[in-house]
Amino acid sequence: MNASPDDSDISAMRRLRDGDDLALNEIMDRWQRRLTSYLLRAIGNETVAVDLAQETFVRVYQSREKYQPRGEFSTWLFAIATNLLRQHFRWLKRHPTVSMDSVEPGRDDPPLSERLPAEDANTVERDERSRIVKDAVTALPPDMREAVLLFEYEDLSHEQIAKVAGCSKKAVETRLYRARALLREKLRHWLAS
Repeated sequence: MNASPDDSDISAMRRLRDGDDLALNEIMDRWQRRLTSYLLRAIGNETVAVDLAQETFVRVYQSREKYQPRGEFSTWLFAIATNLLRQHFRWLKRHPTVSMDSVEPGRDDPPLSERLPAEDANTVERDERSRIVKDAVTALPPDMREAVLLFEYEDLSHEQIAKVAGCSKKAVETRLYRARALLREKLRHWLAS
């Protein structure tokens, strides 16, 4: 019988605690991509997402002596990443910057989809729609964004999200309900077409 990923992670954490530092590589191999994707969706900056994922694994290593497999490993790991994400957002509030990418193109320019051949226009429209949804999710209040990303993209249950977020299962349900309402409103134009 094959061990579940959670059993493999718990086994790796035990080996890491017992001095087998290579067990961290096993954990990183299993979780790096998924964790970085979660952080990238939350923050929208690949460099920062990779840095936060690496810092998450640093924290896993630092916590190896205290780790107790009381719940699912994924919940524990995403809780660490989410706390680092929250710290990063607090840091950004204290140190605001303006991105060169935030400068808007001229308003008189026709949409790019009208300036390209039909096949390219479809690709551009799909990419634009994807970007708009991503931007709408990123613009959600942090607690709602976190719940949506963990539920929709990481397939965590309401109970797991509650553990990650440090709130009740009912609070998670409320956050998801409100986030969906906000997204429906923001994306109304795209949902109608």
